[in-house]
Amino acid sequence: MIGRFLRRLARLPARLPRGLLRAWRRSITLRVVTATLVLSVTVLALLGQLVMRGVRDGLVDSKVSASRAQAAAGFASAQSRLEAAGTPQRANVGQLLTQIVTALRDQAGSSSLYELVLVPSPTVDADVPAGRLRIATGGVRPASVPAAMATALADEPGSRADRFVSICYGGTDEPCAPDAPRLPAFVVGTQFSVSGAGSYQLYFLFPMTAEAKTLDLVQSRLALAAGALLVLLGAIAALVTRSVVQPVRSAARVAERLAAGGLAERMVERGEDDLAKLASSFNGMASALQRQIGQLEDLSRLQQQFVSDVSHELRTPLTTVRMAADVLYDGREDYPAPAARSAELMHDQLERFEALLAELLEISRFDAGAAVLEAEATDMRTVVRRVVDGVEAMAAAQYGSRIRVEEPTRECIAEIDPRRIERVLRNLVLNALEHGEGRDVRIRLAVDDEAVAVSVRDYGVGLRSGEAALVFNRFWRADPARARVSGGTGLGLSIALEDAHLHGGWLEAWGEPRAGAQFRLTLPRAAGAVLRESPIPLEPVDRRGPRLPPVPGPHHAPEQDPEVARDG
Repeated sequence: MIGRFLRRLARLPARLPRGLLRAWRRSITLRVVTATLVLSVTVLALLGQLVMRGVRDGLVDSKVSASRAQAAAGFASAQSRLEAAGTPQRANVGQLLTQIVTALRDQAGSSSLYELVLVPSPTVDADVPAGRLRIATGGVRPASVPAAMATALADEPGSRADRFVSICYGGTDEPCAPDAPRLPAFVVGTQFSVSGAGSYQLYFLFPMTAEAKTLDLVQSRLALAAGALLVLLGAIAALVTRSVVQPVRSAARVAERLAAGGLAERMVERGEDDLAKLASSFNGMASALQRQIGQLEDLSRLQQQFVSDVSHELRTPLTTVRMAADVLYDGREDYPAPAARSAELMHDQLERFEALLAELLEISRFDAGAAVLEAEATDMRTVVRRVVDGVEAMAAAQYGSRIRVEEPTRECIAEIDPRRIERVLRNLVLNALEHGEGRDVRIRLAVDDEAVAVSVRDYGVGLRSGEAALVFNRFWRADPARARVSGGTGLGLSIALEDAHLHGGWLEAWGEPRAGAQFRLTLPRAAGAVLRESPIPLEPVDRRGPRLPPVPGPHHAPEQDPEVARDG
């Protein structure tokens, strides 16, 4: 059991795409919900980008304005302190600048609103006592200030510069390492001079940690809202689609039951909307179909009853007429030539009339469902031989054709009704002789484990496109103007098809113009079994003439020249 579970689990990745594809093809709800979610995700992503961009731009603009104002106030405070200090002693410059930076940092309080960096100007003389002075608060590295910004301030003394940078921490003068943690910040700087001590640059660094947290918070809230909205949209799309698809599914189920014969099935009508109109129209159509089918069934029953009654009623007078016709036929040699010929014609037509009545009675039994299958285990080779023995003489005398049989050496046992199958094969062979244009007729018998098949092949006029589906219709003829030699009734193939269906088998036809035709009868070897395939292909290998050599057998004639068989 565990092994079976593991095998199923291993096959799951291969089956999953097929299952999803099958569900995609079959489910309108899945396609609508998926399309809704895809479009919603696209729209929400665009709206989210627009919202985030607006929030980010607003936060940045606000931060820049506040930072510039705060830095301007700090620069003014530092300048006033320098002016108040006058000209400091060179040894006290470092102490003075440190006091100024500390005082400015204390104004920010404990909120870390900004940090300060004070460095000498790139142009200051290193021999000045404070030339190597570096002051930074909050552990910020002075190297966080870009060298390009320091150079720009040195080129324009008294100016101010600002830009966005990434600051790093460490409290040393070493440059920031490439993998050191960095924080986004807005830097505002200026350069000022100290009497007797050179020029220095003061930078206000405003970390944007709060703004980054605000953006993260807005982004998480937007993602949460988008997820909830997607779930809501998916549920709404599923509900709306279900409300539309459910009546369609109901109509499909009702249509299937109607097709299965449940003509009283109807859809439920609710409301007055378009779906209610659909249900009303569908029910109206079903009612009209029920009436028409009922009328057709009544007419069919009347026709079947009429045919059955007429066939039975005609048998008694036909028997009397037949007796009189036999007397006249037996004494035709004593009559004048015109009278003798009339007796022969009457005899022939009465035989045809009797055959027609017999086939009409058989058709009426099939229509009434009264046909009974008397199945018994039979070797199909025996049935084929009986059929060939019965028509071989007529084939040579009336049609100038030979019958070739190809059969296996093994037994072809199947549970069949020999009388009915013999009638089917006789009809097929006579039909092949009738349309074979005097060429050979080839009968092939094959068997496998589940089915036995017989094909009857002629090389005559063949069938045009679409006629293979019509040959089993009652009284249908490929060429109504063509004279019959055997005087068939037009019901033989129809009865043959019914006999094949009674056995649970197939009777199929193939044909091409001037290439002949082939009829294939396939029967299950066991009565009641379901056919899956036939041992003989429906389309023959020799589509343009007999190409296979005959298999030795009791009914095989010498091989005919292919050119003669093809061209006549």
